[in-house]
Amino acid sequence: MAGPDRRAEESPEARLARAAIEAWINERRKLSGRELAGEENLLKQKAAAFVCLKKEGSLRGCIGTFKPTRENLAEEIAGNAISAACRDPRFFPIGKDELEDLQVSVDVLSEPEPISGPSQLDPKKYGVIVESGGKVGLLLPDLEGVDTVEYQLEIARSKAGIRPDEPTKLYRFSVQRHE
Repeated sequence: MAGPDRRAEESPEARLARAAIEAWINERRKLSGRELAGEENLLKQKAAAFVCLKKEGSLRGCIGTFKPTRENLAEEIAGNAISAACRDPRFFPIGKDELEDLQVSVDVLSEPEPISGPSQLDPKKYGVIVESGGKVGLLLPDLEGVDTVEYQLEIARSKAGIRPDEPTKLYRFSVQRHE
């Protein structure tokens, strides 16, 4: 049960994501500028972000951007939160009855940097972006069960539909995780 106790323990980023999800699912509305203004420091930043949702420890939705697409981080988080709850093609949309049971995390991404090869990756420290012929796959860092660079690259390639023998450009990024 989320209730007031979980909210009090959540970071401002996670609280904002939860508020955006609840407003959308309960009222089919996006948060207003006034509601976003409550998170003033997030209005001053521009960054890419992923919002991941778990229920009873299992992934329930995760959507994000690897480049900023909105005016500020508050809008990036709110938009990606709604997408994670309602538009992740791997899951049915979150129902009203699930809202209290959601664990919300927000990863704010650093600017991706090109790297020369897998030796510059560490799956616990860096996320990876693989790019080949217009196809792009991304995998966040420090994911349960992803302990090797090879496995990290395999998943990212698979997500993008990039065959193992296709040449790729590699990028790495770090995240600040907010729960």
